[in-house]
This record gives sequence, structure tokens and C-alpha cells, in this order.
Amino acid sequence: MSLKIIESPRDGIQGLKNFIPTKIKADYINSILKIGFDAVDIGSFVSEKAIPQLSDTAQVIKLLNLTHTKSKLLVLVANKKGGEEASEFDEISSLIFPFSISPTFLKYNINSNFHNSFKTIYELKNICEKRKKNLIVYIAMGFGNPYGDPWNFDIIFEWVEKLIDIGIKTIPFSDILGNSIPSQIHEVFSFVIKEFPEIEFGFHLHSKPDDWIEKIESAYSSGCKRFDTVIGGLGGCPMTGKELLGNLNTLNFVNFLNKNNIPHKINFALLKDAVEKSKTIINYE
Repeated sequence: MSLKIIESPRDGIQGLKNFIPTKIKADYINSILKIGFDAVDIGSFVSEKAIPQLSDTAQVIKLLNLTHTKSKLLVLVANKKGGEEASEFDEISSLIFPFSISPTFLKYNINSNFHNSFKTIYELKNICEKRKKNLIVYIAMGFGNPYGDPWNFDIIFEWVEKLIDIGIKTIPFSDILGNSIPSQIHEVFSFVIKEFPEIEFGFHLHSKPDDWIEKIESAYSSGCKRFDTVIGGLGGCPMTGKELLGNLNTLNFVNFLNKNNIPHKINFALLKDAVEKSKTIINYE
């Protein structure tokens, strides 16, 4: 499997307090679509009360210029209704569902539990099959559990196997709170990639500016070839009950790839242009 980079402006802006006008969001995403990412996570179809910043995702999609991009469009959904709304857009290739092996975080994040979440995943899988889309299921708290819930390899194996049994083929692991350590990352990816070689596993990392590189090295050396990034390291999950922690910075990740002679499809000049444009988002008042 070749390297895949998934850029997520959705994760970058979802926690911003000031509402970014729809046209500015679309203009920013259009600059990202030129860069060469395998996919771009552009927004979400969730409760407006939960994530007001992304309540205009449907309008943003209509303003996107997809003529000269090969990047696939992804959106996050948290229930059947959101899946049905998102699936109406031919432009969207995949839906993302934010699962977690932490019952505490499931409650925080989407006000759900294991039983209801798996029911939703099954419903979304049926929607995706009918509309010829892919369902990507993220496993949050994949490298440990800061909420004190049980965490071990048996739990990981159980849930990954359940997801595979219903046809899920893309399963990124998330470290939302930055609690992972390199050795743990290595162990998790080595374990799941060996046990389930037909599945595309990925890494969604939130981290401090000074502790990301060893974690990325551990994931890559373990065989992970799918990475989520956010320009400027912006964002964080507003539903954790804890302080926001930024995402893996795209520029840092591309520099890491270049330094290690790892092939990628990113146009560096266009990436720098988008970095400049991101300041419009960050500083919007």
C-alpha cells in the first residue's frame, strides 16, 4: 500500500468559536483540493447544536471546485439521519463515523454507547452500499484510555473483528488526547496490521508541537501508511471534556516525509499557499 495523506479542515475548524462564513470556508477548502491529498475531510452532518461551526457543510459542498482535483471528499456523520443527508451528495465518496472503544468518550462525543453505536454503523454501512459510498470507522482511544475504561489488545481485536465482519475496510486509530506513547503505537499497529492485513488502518494524531515525530515514526515503521493531517496543526475535539489539543501539522508531516525520502503526492508550493490562506480562518473575527 502506498502512502495516503488525508487533510482535515473539518477537524481544524470545528472547535473555533467565531463562525467562519460559508464562502471563506469553501475558498479555503478549494485551495486544499489543489495540493494533492488523497482525501479531504471537508465537514460534517451532525447536530447544529453540537457543532455549530459546521452547520453549513451542505452549502460549502455546492461552492467547491472539483474540476481539477483528484482528492476524494469525506464528511463525518454521527447517526443514520446524518448519513442519509450526506449520502445525497454525489461529490462525497466516504462517510466517517467516530466510534471509540471507550464508553466514556462515546458518551462525551456522540452521546451514545456500544450497542447504539454499532447499530448506527450497521445502518450507515447499508446506506453507503445503496449509494455506492465507503464507510470509514475511526476507533478513538485506540492507544490507551485516559478516562479509566478498560483497554487491552483483546478489546481492540474484538471491535476490529466486528467491524470487518460487517464489511468495514478502512479503520483509522485516533489519539484524541495525545496520551499515546511511541512504543504503544508500534505495538498496536504491528498487532492489527499482522492480524488483519487486508484492512487499511490509519493514524489520527492530536499532539503537542514537540512530541509528534517519534509517534509518527513508530506508526510508519509499524506499517501504517494512512495519516490524517491539519494545516497549521489547528483544531482538536471539542467533545472530550478536556482542553483542546491540536492535530498533526501538515507541514511538519510533509517535511518528515521529505527528510526520510518517503514518496508523496503533495505539491509543496500549493501547500504553502494554503498555509497562508489558513491564517484567514484562524484570525477570523
